[in-house]
Amino acid sequence: MKVTVSHQEGMKFEAKTEKSSFIIDCPTISPVEYFLAGIITCSATDMVLMPKNSGKTVSDLVIDGDALRAEDHPRKFVQLHLDYQFNSDADDTMAARWVMASLETYCSTINTIRDTTEISFSIKHNGHVIRENEKMISGGGSKIDMGEIEACLS
Repeated sequence: MKVTVSHQEGMKFEAKTEKSSFIIDCPTISPVEYFLAGIITCSATDMVLMPKNSGKTVSDLVIDGDALRAEDHPRKFVQLHLDYQFNSDADDTMAARWVMASLETYCSTINTIRDTTEISFSIKHNGHVIRENEKMISGGGSKIDMGEIEACLS
């Protein structure tokens, strides 16, 4: 993957990818906002494609992302909460599996930050909350105390 960014004027930049180009107009939309939008859109594409590949349909998909950044530079994301809301013709278990598959396996942008960012999520499926503020337990960003683990006797 290759992207080239060139300065246009003032605080406007053009980003050219192998497929297209777009203007980044700072500070109207900051690069960090583009980054967060990219993270969310990565998961959103999974949420459309996975059901489609299973012969199911997702509609009314909205994913809200709320990121908390560190106070000190480089001001990395330290927490990210994703709120998934959608309708589908699948049951709640399948709907939750789609979200988890996106978060844990398929979404490369989320997986790029999960070692440094505590990530949580909620799911509202067909008008009902089926997951509320659950945390991803994988990745170094989560500080989950698993307690003492006793070794197996040999």
